[in-house]
Amino acid sequence: MPIFFKRLVVLMRAHVDKASWQLLFMATLIHMSVTWGLLWLSNETALLPLSTFFYYYVVTTSTVGYGDFSATTDFGRLVVATIQIPFGLALFGVLLGKAGQFVTFWVRRGMTGEKDFAHLQNHIVIFGWHDVRTKKMVDYILGDNKREERKIVLAVTDMMEHPLLSYPDVAFARLTSFTDDEQLTRINIERADKVIIDGDDDNQTFTTALKLSRVVKPEAHITAHFLDDSKALLLREHCSNVECSASMSAEILVRAMQDPGSSRVQEELLSTLHGDTQFSLTIPVEVGSLTFEDIFGYFKQHHDATLLGVAHDLNGLNMDLNPPLDYRISGGDILHYIAPQRVLASEVNWPGLCSKPRC
Repeated sequence: MPIFFKRLVVLMRAHVDKASWQLLFMATLIHMSVTWGLLWLSNETALLPLSTFFYYYVVTTSTVGYGDFSATTDFGRLVVATIQIPFGLALFGVLLGKAGQFVTFWVRRGMTGEKDFAHLQNHIVIFGWHDVRTKKMVDYILGDNKREERKIVLAVTDMMEHPLLSYPDVAFARLTSFTDDEQLTRINIERADKVIIDGDDDNQTFTTALKLSRVVKPEAHITAHFLDDSKALLLREHCSNVECSASMSAEILVRAMQDPGSSRVQEELLSTLHGDTQFSLTIPVEVGSLTFEDIFGYFKQHHDATLLGVAHDLNGLNMDLNPPLDYRISGGDILHYIAPQRVLASEVNWPGLCSKPRC
């Protein structure tokens, strides 16, 4: 019995020391019960119905005091002056302080990247932060006005606070490692739909991509950016679900030299913020066989879009650019095109395209 009593005292002291919600709830409930009991003894019948008492208790204890309900007997006024208001006001102040502390703590967790995002699904995760490049990536993602609405999680390992607080669609997670299972669970990487890996260096990008390629769901798509072409080639050999990009500065410089204006074409095609942009669309699997000519004319006439080519996988490893007009296309293939805005699969009249005799 003494051991039980000591444990009870320790537990109660812990609640008192941190002013826990459980303690505050119990204290408020006890204070309300004592106040109601004393008002009942004071014969304050107008204040005793529960709905009336709760309203009266909150208004009077918080010192708002509308005056529509008040104690009328001498003993009742004494109870209000010595029991209800002094102790209730103290409880009310502690509750407000606790609530403010909770809000501050929650906001602070969001700024420092300590929140748990295990509840997210089909979200976008960006690994790595670069002062200029990462913000541009987020702007380009949000600039797609027909994109699927989903949360963007920015994951970093640097000691920093949320760099994109002004972006409501961007959450912030500071991880100890990009390859630790527990840390990856916190951002629910297993349910992410799109992943961008842009590490501090090629080694971090390579190890992160290697880890995530075996963790994400089968239909998820991973893109990784490298400065070194050799690491990109090596990763392509081992991870078929990772699309690797490397710096194209040399190619762009030569093309701009040989064909002036080429660099501006590249900028226009890649940016969703202005001008026509390059997009992709997966043909529904139930669509029958088509030719490039069927889709080319339809896209230009109905969506002001120009088809560039056809790929047979998400990474575009077997892409055919500018194929002949009789090139056969079927459900599951991926169309790459240029358009003022994204064309959704639901906006295309696939049955009309497939109504021709050869379909």
